[in-house]
Amino acid sequence: MGFALSGMQLTSAAFETGGVIPAKHTGEGEDSSPPLAWADAPEGTRSFAVVCHDPDAPLVTPGHYGFVHWVLYNIPGTESGLAEGGGAHTLGRNDFGKSGYGGPMPPEGHGTHNYFFWLMALDREGGLAPGLTMWELLEKIEPNVTAMNRLVGTYRRD
Repeated sequence: MGFALSGMQLTSAAFETGGVIPAKHTGEGEDSSPPLAWADAPEGTRSFAVVCHDPDAPLVTPGHYGFVHWVLYNIPGTESGLAEGGGAHTLGRNDFGKSGYGGPMPPEGHGTHNYFFWLMALDREGGLAPGLTMWELLEKIEPNVTAMNRLVGTYRRD
């Protein structure tokens, strides 16, 4: 299938799509990941992966752009969401150089940034090693992505 949007749904009780991410889920607050819920995953889903990426970050390196805030994978296909602060699955490496969630914190005066929370359904069991970057994860799972969708939140620091 590759990376194309599907009918799978991704929502959060913390913010609506296009809405402001509450400060508690940012680097200026508690820095806990927001709760996520999903529905309508395709039959045969065996695992999920979640990433949070800020394409508005003023960072460009060869072959990459933006800033990665969260990489989480090997989530069993029987799951239908993540609790607030949920990260009990396999953690990848974010662009802070750490594993786990690192919330939004754009440069002051840089305007509103969009944060894309991506959910990908896979037709394979987990089994991926910890510590993958978003780009490494996407390369490894691309042949196994059967559905994906996103939830976009916004945040700005004045």
